[in-house]
Parts: sequence; structure tokens; C-alpha cells
Amino acid sequence: MAPRLAAVVPRSLVLAVMLVLLLGTATFTYAAQQRIATTKPAAATKPAAPPLVVVPNVSGQAYVFAKGTLQDAGFAWRVEGSVRGYAANTVVEQRPAAGARVLDTGAPLVVLRLSANKRYAQDGEPENSSPYPGTEIRYPNAPAKSAPKPKPAPKPEPKPAPKPAPKPKPAARPPAFHVPGARKEPLDEIPLPKRAARLEGWLARHPHPTNANVRHWLYQHAWLVQGAEFGWWHGGQALEILIGVDRRVESLWGIGYRSEGVARAALKRVRARAR
Repeated sequence: MAPRLAAVVPRSLVLAVMLVLLLGTATFTYAAQQRIATTKPAAATKPAAPPLVVVPNVSGQAYVFAKGTLQDAGFAWRVEGSVRGYAANTVVEQRPAAGARVLDTGAPLVVLRLSANKRYAQDGEPENSSPYPGTEIRYPNAPAKSAPKPKPAPKPEPKPAPKPAPKPKPAARPPAFHVPGARKEPLDEIPLPKRAARLEGWLARHPHPTNANVRHWLYQHAWLVQGAEFGWWHGGQALEILIGVDRRVESLWGIGYRSEGVARAALKRVRARAR
């Protein structure tokens, strides 16, 4: 009887230990599964959409003005077609069209087509693109309707800060005459007589007709002639200085005779309209 009892007791003890281990393992596994099931992944946040910009209207403008308009609005540009990017040529087509709303991708690229200005020789190296790379044109999708946001609690009114001193307004430049549809003189640019005087000083420091020098002279020449014919302030005075610059160009570089003729014809028209 004693040996049989001794054999039974250890076996029961082993079974009891095994049962406890099995129950403990099952309980730990269940708790781990419950913890994993209740853990939810964090919701991904959508990046904010870039702002919209409006393509400016440069059709009909001289290329020298169209470039400034596009640059001021944050756009890049590229000239396509047989007529190249000389300052006095005229924009006849633009893509995207004026008024199109596009995403601000950095410097959205506007493609231009030009017509040649026959009053100017197509000399020098043309500028067929912006000095910085353009980015893709992307149009916005239809805006999704969102639930109205709850109104925030009213904040206490802050104490009024002292008003900054008003910025001085640029000096008025009354036009010599009005041209319907012409671009108004940009007051953030230097006046035409001062621009012509700077060109005269620049020429004294650049006596050689490199491509870059010829391109700079033609750019400034077109700006001065177009601005004077638009009736900008003291355009006649600027053209008188410009004609002297052209004569100096003829002496130094051996070119510029045709440009001088353009400036003289423009001066004649400006004087006639300013009377």
C-alpha cells in the first residue's frame, strides 16, 4: 500500500504543476493579444496644399516689360517659336492664359511666343528664358467641402500697438501725355532720365562690344524708347541722353546706327504728343 501511494503522489504533483504552467501561459498570451488589439496606429496627417497664384497678362507687352511683370508675380518664362527673346519684340501668345489660377510650385513656367519688332535689328544674344529654372504648371482640383469649424472662444482684446511711421510715398511723376491701354510708369523703377544717365556711365566702363554688353545696351534702349512713347515722366529728356549714348556706341562698337534712328523717331513723336 505504501509503495503504491508513493508512486501516485509524485505523479499528481507533476500534473498539478503542468496545469498551473499551462493556465499561466494562456493568461499571458490572452493579455498580450488584448494589448495589441487595443493599440491603434496614429492617423497620418495630410500635407498642406500650396497656395494659388494668378497668371498675369503679358500679351501685347514688349518682351522687356513682360519679363519684369512675370518676375514680379513669381513666375518663370521661356520663349518658343522662330522669333527669339530680344527686348523690343512683342508678346503675342502666352501659356497658360492670363487669369489662370495655378498652384505655386516655386516658379511656375509660362511659355511665350513673340513677334519681331521691325524697328529694331535682332542683334546680340537673345534672352530666351528666365535667369532661374521654372517649375511645373499644376492646376488645383475642385476644393473639397469641409465641415464648419467650431467658433473659438473670444480672446481678450490686446492693447493697441503704436502705429509705425508711414513710409514716404515715391515722388509723383505726372505723365507727359496719356496713351490708351499703355502700361503706367512703375514708380519702383528709377525715372527714365536717370536710367539713361546710368546707361551713359555704364558705357564708359564697358568699351568692348561683347555679347553681354550689347544685350544690356539693347535691353535698356528698348525700355527707354517704350517708356517714353508711353508718355512716362520726362521721356523726351531721356531720349535726348539716349541718342548721345547711341552715337558713342557707334564710335566704340561700330554698331547702333539703326537704334539711333529709332530713338530719334521716338523723340519726334514724343515731342509732338507732349505739346
